[in-house]
Amino acid sequence: MNGFMVHHTGSDADDQRAMLYEGISGLPGPLCHFGLDQDGTVHLIGWGRANHAGSGDPDVLRAVQNEDYGKNPPADNESSVDGNARFYGVEIWYSGSHRMSDAQYRTLLKLAAAVCDFHGWSEKSVIGHGEWGSPGKWDPGYKPGHMMDMAAVRADVKAALKPGGKPPTKPKPDKPKPKPPTKPGPFPGAAYFRPGARNKYVTQLGKRLVQRGYGRFYAEGPGPTWTSVDRAAVRAFQHDQGWSGSDADGYPGRETWRRLFS
Repeated sequence: MNGFMVHHTGSDADDQRAMLYEGISGLPGPLCHFGLDQDGTVHLIGWGRANHAGSGDPDVLRAVQNEDYGKNPPADNESSVDGNARFYGVEIWYSGSHRMSDAQYRTLLKLAAAVCDFHGWSEKSVIGHGEWGSPGKWDPGYKPGHMMDMAAVRADVKAALKPGGKPPTKPKPDKPKPKPPTKPGPFPGAAYFRPGARNKYVTQLGKRLVQRGYGRFYAEGPGPTWTSVDRAAVRAFQHDQGWSGSDADGYPGRETWRRLFS
């Protein structure tokens, strides 16, 4: 083994042990060594070779083996080396289209530090799947298509490796937090949020839903066209208000609008 690779599963499902152990169509399990659920619990999924890393770049492998790179490994522009027999893999149970939970991040740092400590590795033996070279991979993500700042993750692993060191409770932000949105004004009317509607209010509503923690519904966007994705995100927000039935139909009304932007 030469390193420790971090993944997201691509799903926010509560219990993903069976899928990770048994595999998926065209890819037999186990799909990782460790599964990390939303409350920070680590589950042992597999041992020996696991189908998690896929093919990657030999330059990245050498850099990890020698631990002789700067903040980040070389560019992953080749996929010619099997990483499944060379890396431990942890699959973190979240979609990657939003941040992992704080509990997951704390445990990730402890788990990575424990593996590195056992082998005598430094934090530079920890990489993200998106740094390896498998085409199209961007895990571990923090929003659709965007991998976390793995240099910052490695810095946190380094802190956890120090004698008596404690990992941070939260991941470092990937970029400065956006400024709070300006008040949107009064509710524009239900007609602006119907199938096929295309306007600035749909975009404004979607962006606010993302800011309020409902970004997992959006693979792209939000806005400017109202879709079933917007409705699902609104419905989730309404359910979280304790509403049901026609009060939680996924279409915003005056009270939904007021609470979203309050």
